[in-house]
Amino acid sequence: MRRLFDEELDELDNGFTEMGILVSNVVQQSVDAFINHDRQSAQAIIDHDHDINEREIQLESKSFEIIALYQPVTSDLREVVTILKAVSDLERAGDHARNIAHATIEVKGNTRVAEIETQLAEMGHLTTDMVKQAIQAYVDKDEEAAKALVTVNDQLIEYRDQIMRASYNEIASDADVLVAAMNYNNVAADLVRIADYLTNVGEWIVYLKTGQIVELKLMK
Repeated sequence: MRRLFDEELDELDNGFTEMGILVSNVVQQSVDAFINHDRQSAQAIIDHDHDINEREIQLESKSFEIIALYQPVTSDLREVVTILKAVSDLERAGDHARNIAHATIEVKGNTRVAEIETQLAEMGHLTTDMVKQAIQAYVDKDEEAAKALVTVNDQLIEYRDQIMRASYNEIASDADVLVAAMNYNNVAADLVRIADYLTNVGEWIVYLKTGQIVELKLMK
């Protein structure tokens, strides 16, 4: 029975890691599409949004199945609960990547601001790296790496605030950039929300290791 449980848990664990890699790729693709004005890639992201949703459903179903069949306890139960909770955060992060893809389509053809798009590109790369860091922290079961995610979240908030100020300054000096500037603000906000969800994943990794439910933003 234990061997079967370990095999099921390994399958669940691998599925969660694969979903994290998928979300990381989609976030990167959505930012690249926005910066490169690539509506075709943006539409492909929108069209395949269901891939992440289906992964979430599969992993949730698998988690409930394991709990029902094996009734795990202590650290085994924490690992299943961590995945059950964290997949929802990954799925929501994927939703915000889809939002960025929608912004790409909306802003195409409007006056744009290269300096702000450079900041967004930097912010996007930092967000993608954060997704990778979160997944690696889970793979390594690294509590300290999970806690460090909140520092990246803070950096992204600073980027967002800078972009919002720059966008409003551009609107004040040139009304033609209104559509682009509002989308810059929306994309920056989406990237911060992705970071928020990855911080949540970090909190579940801490729970996995310690059994304690924490709020990393309150621990700074």
